[in-house]
Amino acid sequence: MRIKKDDVVEVITGNDKGKRGKVLRVIPKENKVIVENINMRKKHQRPTPSLREGGIIEREEPIYISKVMVVCPSCDRPTRVGIRKLEDERKARFCKKCGELIDKV
Repeated sequence: MRIKKDDVVEVITGNDKGKRGKVLRVIPKENKVIVENINMRKKHQRPTPSLREGGIIEREEPIYISKVMVVCPSCDRPTRVGIRKLEDERKARFCKKCGELIDKV
């Protein structure tokens, strides 16, 4: 997977098109990610011992990975991600538009 936790991504399709957020969780089995303040849904929650008050709770729902693109930290644009081998044989992600590394080495 080329999207990791704590990446900043931009939504490219759907109701939240154009919005940016930080990836909170990646779900590789389902090819989905949970992004902060994106794809918000209302859930009717019943009071439980751990949650004193019930009511309507808004929370983030998973979104398909194909609907988001990583935002390059150097050129600040949504971009495709490539993988490059460094001199010390480690792999690092890079921006296909500007060529800069996305991972902090």
